[in-house]
Amino acid sequence: MKIVVHCVYFPPEVGGLESHVHYLCRGLVARGHEVIVVTSLSKPGLAEHEVMDGIHVHRTALPARKPWGWLAHALGSTRRTRAVAAGADIVHAQAFPSLLPCAMALAGSSTPLVCTLHTSHFLRLAANRMLAPALGKLVELGHYNFAASKEIADVGENLGPSISVEVLVNGVDTGIFRPVEGSMPRTAGRRRLVVPRRLFPKNGVEYFVRALPAIVAGAEVDAIVIGDGPERERLEALAAELGVGGRIEFLGACPHSRMPGLLCSGDVAVFPSLVEATSVAALECMACELPVAASAVGGLPEIVDDSVGGLFPAADPGALAVKVLDLLGDERLGERGVTGRRKVVASWSNERLVDRHVQVYRQLAGR
Repeated sequence: MKIVVHCVYFPPEVGGLESHVHYLCRGLVARGHEVIVVTSLSKPGLAEHEVMDGIHVHRTALPARKPWGWLAHALGSTRRTRAVAAGADIVHAQAFPSLLPCAMALAGSSTPLVCTLHTSHFLRLAANRMLAPALGKLVELGHYNFAASKEIADVGENLGPSISVEVLVNGVDTGIFRPVEGSMPRTAGRRRLVVPRRLFPKNGVEYFVRALPAIVAGAEVDAIVIGDGPERERLEALAAELGVGGRIEFLGACPHSRMPGLLCSGDVAVFPSLVEATSVAALECMACELPVAASAVGGLPEIVDDSVGGLFPAADPGALAVKVLDLLGDERLGERGVTGRRKVVASWSNERLVDRHVQVYRQLAGR
């Protein structure tokens, strides 16, 4: 099949959505399908066209990382999308901003349009009574809809009586994300916490920093934060103010090739999110046999339970500290990591994700 995928961001951008789309497309190429991605020139120096892992990637202008910039990209990418979609069997909009350019590009065509609903941004817009009707009309443009979590699926279906959404949690390449030797040296006698979160308010890293003094008081630990963002300077200052600046290291953004080794340098991964559609990063930790402590929000309770780590209330540093200390004190902590990988392989692997996409694509194309 010839499959065209539209998404605003794509690697080398780092994030859960970007990883999901990359893994899916790479898996489709491995099955012998032709895959073309239309995305944005989101970083200086990117090529307008390149082949990445067998995926043909086309990039068009993105004037700003703001709603008006996304709209401008959507409109500006329509012409390129129409050109590459000629003769396509399926066009897939990855997230709701891609629906408009895909629908415009397919005007007058019988090519099926698939959409996957991602991100907490979709949930925020759907909760706005003024914007929800228009968002519903947008989602109705798709012939088939996936969602990255049950919460997103339920919200999507509530936007209109004719909207049906299948829950399909994002997948992980379990061949890449697996137990390996840790790549970051550790201080003797200390356990390590790993926080693989971009530094934006919604990811709640502030609450982890505020919990760290209590964690340090109860156990010999240090922490690494993997990810960058506008909150980095403030969070570093907060750690110093709380007296734990020497126990936490902010590594900034790291390429995916380094992630398995960094994750396997830790004992527990912590996800203190305030909102979370679903979490590829949490699944990647689990695939590396790293137990996960996460806030009980969004799609996280769909993948994290006591068998793989545990949950705590969002925005509650005290509860976060208690959960982490409980896990660090568990003599059978390693078993939770093994269980996590087993669950990912069984239910959330990229192979399973590709299988279901191919099945739906063929059904739609056969119509």
